[in-house]
Amino acid sequence: MSYTRTCEIPGITVAGANPDMLKFTPPADAEFIRYGRCRCIDAIPMTPDGKPTPALFTRVALNAADIPFVAIDAGGVIEPQMPFIQTGLKPGGDISREPAMSKPSLLRAIEYGKATGQMLAPLTDCLVIGESLPGGTTTAQAVMRGLGIDARSSSSMPKNPVSLKEKVAAAALDRLHSSDPQDIISQLADPMIPFVAGMLSSASRTARVMLAGGTQMAAVLAVARSLNLGIRSTAIGTTRYITDDRTANLLDMADVPVLAVDPGVSGSHIGGLRAFSEGFAKEGAGAGGSMISAVLKAGITTSRLRTLAEAEYARIST
Repeated sequence: MSYTRTCEIPGITVAGANPDMLKFTPPADAEFIRYGRCRCIDAIPMTPDGKPTPALFTRVALNAADIPFVAIDAGGVIEPQMPFIQTGLKPGGDISREPAMSKPSLLRAIEYGKATGQMLAPLTDCLVIGESLPGGTTTAQAVMRGLGIDARSSSSMPKNPVSLKEKVAAAALDRLHSSDPQDIISQLADPMIPFVAGMLSSASRTARVMLAGGTQMAAVLAVARSLNLGIRSTAIGTTRYITDDRTANLLDMADVPVLAVDPGVSGSHIGGLRAFSEGFAKEGAGAGGSMISAVLKAGITTSRLRTLAEAEYARIST
């Protein structure tokens, strides 16, 4: 769970029913995954026309395969009303007009990420790391551009606001007067990126790591490599809606294996689920990586996961 004030730029993200609710999206996702309902808000994260949070797929997959779940606050605004790991990291700034974070905050995020990864990795043979962060594809694109990577990030909206993202990234890059990776990352990233890069660095020494997400996880890899944090036994796990996105280039950006699952909702009788195959959200809250993990751990088919997702949607809609 994290936050960047970049998400408050109009038109950047579809996360949250309205701009005032954006800061509730990460804790609400975590609460929904844990309890099947939310406590910090009165409703399930869902658009007014019935499109649910991708956390629905995460919850279904983790429960079906009996995979344990830990929530971590890595720069959020609102705390979830559930047990979680608190890092004390601060939310990121709006990169179009201010630095994302100070350099001491960047180093703290990496340090705390390393400590968290070191703590969690011995508990499993594969640590799956997802994120809930409105506006994160924009900061991911900006920081990769700053690091010299030809990055085109995906979007939570069917029509990717490419020109707006380019404008935000250009404004942020204009402030840069340094080629030092620490300066670039502290100016352009969000708290999740260096925190997860730190987790990846320590956890991958003792366990396999699956970065459960799309183009934001490519930014995690880029940051970890630029800072020489060390990466082993790592893959990205996402949905085919990200790898098939022609406005993004995840497969070109990622230098580790990329696993992509087809949630199969294009054939669902529920319009809110079918919307994911039509470009809405596409990924988020570790959905793709969680579904892949359920397939690998328990042999659950994607058609079974779709059936469970439809049943979960029916439950929360009544």
